Amino acid sequence: MSFGRPGTFDNWKVSPPARGSFPLDHDGECKTFMISYLKCLKANAADNGVCRPESRKYLECRMDHGLMTRDDMANLGLGDVGTQHTASAPINPPDAATSTTRI
Repeated sequence: MSFGRPGTFDNWKVSPPARGSFPLDHDGECKTFMISYLKCLKANAADNGVCRPESRKYLECRMDHGLMTRDDMANLGLGDVGTQHTASAPINPPDAATSTTRI
């Protein structure tokens, strides 16, 4: 009976990830975008298709702060996603104080 490393790993070579390293956001520069994305996933039963705008904003934040290499959104699978807000998060929510509704 043999213990230890199997012989098949003798010629095993490690290759780096296709898109390089993905450093942690130690300073929390993109934490608000991450939380927004995770809340969207939770609210939509982990349906990533609904949360693609939040995913795009998070990745853009990471690129803006040097936490990942800048790349085209089409290469990341988000080229068809605009930066507009989703229906669950309106751009300009109505404000009761400035409402001009008349009865």
